[in-house]
Amino acid sequence: MSASPHDEHGIDPRRRSVLKLAGGGLAVAFLWTAGLGPAVAQMNPRRQPADDAAAAADGHPTFAPNAFIRIDADGRIRLVMPTVEMGQAIYTGISMMLAEELGVGLDQITVEHSIPSDALYGQVLLGGGQITGGSTSTRGQWQSLREAGAVAREMLVAAAAAQWHVDAASCSVARATITHVPSGRTLGFAAVAEAAGKLPQPATVTLKDPKDFTVIGKPLRRVDSPDKVNGGTQFGIDVKVPGMKYAAVRTSPELAGTLGAVDETKARAVPGVIDVIRLADAVAVVGEHYWAAHRGLQELTIEWRHGVNEKLDTATLIAALQESSRKGPALVGRKPKGEAGADGKAVEMTFVSPMLAHAPMEPLNATVHVTPGKCEIWTGTQVPTRAQKEAARICGIPLEAVTVNNQYLGGGFGRRLETDQVEQAVAFAKQVAYPLKVIWSREEDIRHDRVRPLYFDRISATLDGDGRPTSWKHRITSGTVLGRWAPGGMGKDGMDSDAIESAADLPYEMDNVLVEWVRHDMPPGLVVGWWRGVGPTHNLFIVESFIDQLAHTSGKDPLAYRRSLMKPGSRPLGVLDLAAGKIGWGGQPLPARVGRGIAVASPFGSHVCAIVEVEVTAQGQVHLRRAVVAVDVGIAINPSSVQAQVQGGLLFGLSAALFNGITLKDGMIEQSNFHDYRTLRINEVPNVEVYTVASGESPGGLGEVGTAIAAPALANAIFAATGVRLTELPVSRTSLAASADALKRVADAGTGKEGVA
Repeated sequence: MSASPHDEHGIDPRRRSVLKLAGGGLAVAFLWTAGLGPAVAQMNPRRQPADDAAAAADGHPTFAPNAFIRIDADGRIRLVMPTVEMGQAIYTGISMMLAEELGVGLDQITVEHSIPSDALYGQVLLGGGQITGGSTSTRGQWQSLREAGAVAREMLVAAAAAQWHVDAASCSVARATITHVPSGRTLGFAAVAEAAGKLPQPATVTLKDPKDFTVIGKPLRRVDSPDKVNGGTQFGIDVKVPGMKYAAVRTSPELAGTLGAVDETKARAVPGVIDVIRLADAVAVVGEHYWAAHRGLQELTIEWRHGVNEKLDTATLIAALQESSRKGPALVGRKPKGEAGADGKAVEMTFVSPMLAHAPMEPLNATVHVTPGKCEIWTGTQVPTRAQKEAARICGIPLEAVTVNNQYLGGGFGRRLETDQVEQAVAFAKQVAYPLKVIWSREEDIRHDRVRPLYFDRISATLDGDGRPTSWKHRITSGTVLGRWAPGGMGKDGMDSDAIESAADLPYEMDNVLVEWVRHDMPPGLVVGWWRGVGPTHNLFIVESFIDQLAHTSGKDPLAYRRSLMKPGSRPLGVLDLAAGKIGWGGQPLPARVGRGIAVASPFGSHVCAIVEVEVTAQGQVHLRRAVVAVDVGIAINPSSVQAQVQGGLLFGLSAALFNGITLKDGMIEQSNFHDYRTLRINEVPNVEVYTVASGESPGGLGEVGTAIAAPALANAIFAATGVRLTELPVSRTSLAASADALKRVADAGTGKEGVA
């Protein structure tokens, strides 16, 4: 996280203006300032509240614009969320940061979705765009939201002190009530909001010392839990608009294919079907309700036209990646610091990591109403401003003529960083006069995903007599998500920083490290996107599997080997020791075909070690017995959220490693639903223990940490149990069963039962 230009407890007065009085209430308005670091929140008083889109959308047009914090005349405290909630508990975490400094209880805050605005809600850590992803929400807003609360608190206290004619330092704040400590007099926020809004902004504010926290660090219930329990939470798929019709859609199953002739006779005969509408590569049936539209879609006779991918399959893609790895120009992501010794034992491995779909529980959907000169959208998106821009482009209208009503997301995992479902819905909605809710089926969702890239890795090392690497070379070959999604974010030399994250920045003390990336673009129509854990999820499988192999080659215990390569007192070593101690590494011997695997890393500004224990049957079935995860996330905002996110992320990553891979045949994605793109079932889930290192460091990211560390810990456990080193995912039961047969023949040979094959 970038540092503030001043002390942690001060705000630079040169980058502040005044607070705006707004209709009898206090509105603290901030503008993110790109390039100044996430700790800088610049107030913007110039625009008139009545003309501000944020205030108008909020129903209080006299409030100051772009406010995060709003204190109404009746004392209600509202937080307009700069990021989106998709299960990662960020609404709760940000509310806790605000509540801590403002002096209110978590139960006294109402959270609201924000309007699209990069200027108001841009994430500095992601280039200033209004984006939720990359485990950046807490890291990017840790300082600014606390400052926002502190500024509001001090102005409210100053207003109360002026009314009492006392020193503000003699007042305290708790649960939205200001108390003059010597006299015991009290005033609620509502009583002083108007007066506070007329005061000049304090030149500096003092943030709480962590030892004085009363909210941050407590295991509190999520602010969105009650409505989720009683069904009150509205996700995008729940939206209902007067006069709305429903559309079921089918897009060309062949990537980059197009729509040919459509016989809609039978579809129009289905009761409730209203219309059939077309795009260049898709067709939709519109109905009075979804099931009419869905049934109508099944009755269509569709002719699809082949495109450039008619014969494309996974084997062809892998072969092309391997060729690029051998001959393609490589960009250097990390250079060796010195010359490697020529002598030593050489170890080299290659890995293939599959394409992956996101498969969020809530399938993609968008409700759109296009009227002359206007477009209104209801959807759940991680990128509201991008959705707004695409809708404006498709409709040919100004940006301000597009309204995006963001909703809770029923899972994102990176899928809702894309806007393709919104673009398609807008293009269909342009053809009708009524609001149109477009819902993708699970099959559409998976078969037209923006998949995680396919990767081919070559990694090698030379070991000295003690087994320490004297050289390390890692060449990554893949497509680039960043190059498509935000080409301006690529390095000057064309480097994709995401492609090498957690490969170039290792937790181990090694000097002679060379990390390279070879760009290999996928064929047209095969669009790659960010998947939960982004670059680290792929790279940690390679790096930690290889470190494990080096330990095995050196005849060293995997835990001891890692310790020997780490800096004493480092945070990665801290989580490694904590996890190893909790699982009892090196204690009682494990049963046959039971093994434990370690993986340790420092992704997303946090530090994590996972140790997974598995049993592998003679048939190659992997049973997850136990998992222990130690994390150092700096200051843990909500320990309950830390537990939940690490557990959920780890299970998400284990599911992918065990079962998931997107494959192509004849230019089409073969998987379609949870029967062939499955996840762990309840009876397959191990006990997951999460331990947190107490820390006073600024918070790191969390939402993707568990997912990123899962696959290597699993693969190393399987190796410990079977002797099979996995170099491709998902896990192959066939190879594990074959290893069981080989081991049995070896054992039988020792007893004279059978010769060794």
